[in-house]
Amino acid sequence: MEEIRSSPPLTAARNSATKSNQQKAEMSRIKKDCLFFATSLQEGFQYVKALFIGLQAKKATARNEKEATEADLQTAKMQVEAADSAEETKKRIDKFM
Repeated sequence: MEEIRSSPPLTAARNSATKSNQQKAEMSRIKKDCLFFATSLQEGFQYVKALFIGLQAKKATARNEKEATEADLQTAKMQVEAADSAEETKKRIDKFM
């Protein structure tokens, strides 16, 4: 009789441990998704910043076609750097979580 009574608490303990692990995994996934979202937002802000710097500041003040082309190239370079930075950050997040 003692064995039968001690059996349910072990099962309850296992279920509790399983639920705890599931909750931790869920929280980890949510945290990872939030970090990915924040990284994507940061990439978007950097992309917009590149557009404003390239189109508004540099291209508007260009005195000739060469300077306008350089402004376009700088804008493209900043956009690529923003995308690369975000991709690297996402890889690091994925690696550590």
